[in-house]
Amino acid sequence: MREALLGQTYPASWIDVVLDERFLRGGAYFIPDGSVDWDAADIGARYVPPPAAGADPGAWRRGDEVFVPCRDSDGRILAVISLGEPVSGRRSSDDELDFLVAVGRHAALALEQAHRTEEASRHRAALEHLFAVSSKLAGKSSIDSVLRAVCGGVRRALGFRKVLIELVDPVTGTLSPAATAGWPGSEAPSWDVPVAEVERLLDPEFEIGGCYLMPGAAGRARAGHDHVAPEGERNGRPARVGPPLAVRAALRPGRARARPHLGRRARRPVVASRARLEALALFAGQATTAIVSARQLEQLRALADQDPLTGLPNRRAFVRVLENEFTRARRYGHPLALVLGDVDAFKQINDTYGHPGGDRALRAVADALRAGLRETDGAFRIGGDEFAGILPMTTGREAHAAVRRLEDRFRAGAPEPFIAEVHMSCGFATLRGGPADADALIQRADVSRYAAKRARMAAR
Repeated sequence: MREALLGQTYPASWIDVVLDERFLRGGAYFIPDGSVDWDAADIGARYVPPPAAGADPGAWRRGDEVFVPCRDSDGRILAVISLGEPVSGRRSSDDELDFLVAVGRHAALALEQAHRTEEASRHRAALEHLFAVSSKLAGKSSIDSVLRAVCGGVRRALGFRKVLIELVDPVTGTLSPAATAGWPGSEAPSWDVPVAEVERLLDPEFEIGGCYLMPGAAGRARAGHDHVAPEGERNGRPARVGPPLAVRAALRPGRARARPHLGRRARRPVVASRARLEALALFAGQATTAIVSARQLEQLRALADQDPLTGLPNRRAFVRVLENEFTRARRYGHPLALVLGDVDAFKQINDTYGHPGGDRALRAVADALRAGLRETDGAFRIGGDEFAGILPMTTGREAHAAVRRLEDRFRAGAPEPFIAEVHMSCGFATLRGGPADADALIQRADVSRYAAKRARMAAR
């Protein structure tokens, strides 16, 4: 019997066959031999003992079955006790079945308590892990790092195979994946979904502990499609998972929102407990605060690195980017050019047209740099009338041609006649000759710039 039954699995329809009301006797289910066509039922492995001698009508028949369900305090079946081959050789009396039902109740109580103890232990461990992650969220310096920490923390603490956070673009009003955990890199989800479509999923009917636990069919009915690809087939075989569920906890950091999508539970194909969902909702609130803080920090960092007049990155950003590009170019042997320029006689422009006129001239120079450089290049305002361009993968000859193109574009696109008469003295330097560091490259470009300025003044 052990060889035939242990380790076998059965479809859910098994319960409907063996716990049929026709066979109910005082809480137990007695199925007489021959009353069920087991082959037609096709519910999985079954053990039938060898035939016994005798024709006593009260004797146990080889095809007889007795099943006793063990139900928890809410009436849900936790286990089913299956009995066969009584030592007496006779079918169970009502008193014996009553006794078996009592045993089943005690077994159910023990199982329920064991489940609660296990769940409490997992919940405590999950909270400890989530709190540990939460304590570190405030120290994250970017939204991306916060989202990655949230995905990893939820996945490890709450036992989901896959966790996805989507962010709302406040400009387009669409929702798209921003961070994931559990997806292979090549299979990472990608989509743009209108926010209104997601709002239809946040139905109070499915709210539990601050989250929304929605069966897949209900989600499809509201969204009109599978938002996340189902796990139906893998390598041609059906995946052994529970019913499709989506757990979503809405995060609302200002105008943008994040929505963690949690895939099926990794340990067991069961619905997450209320305690787990409440922990998730609490963690979502803490993550919201961290996202808001990270966004504000990113905005402050952008302001700290940006010139307010022209909108170009400032000297602080210039030094950081140049150090990185210099190191990268030296490591991989790539060319790199640095262009430095300033506006000739800028004081005279201010004296003639006033400071507003000088500001317009500087903004025109910045616009020309933005329009004339490649996407891989960087333009910076590093001083009053000084500008810089960092040109990766650019030789000296290419840098010289780029400077000439920028000058032509500037004059052709000048917004005012006097700006078309503005001249800049530009110089450049490359890695040729082996400057020791980024500062040496700046010094070389400065020497080239002043040489160009002297040549321009001599030509006048």
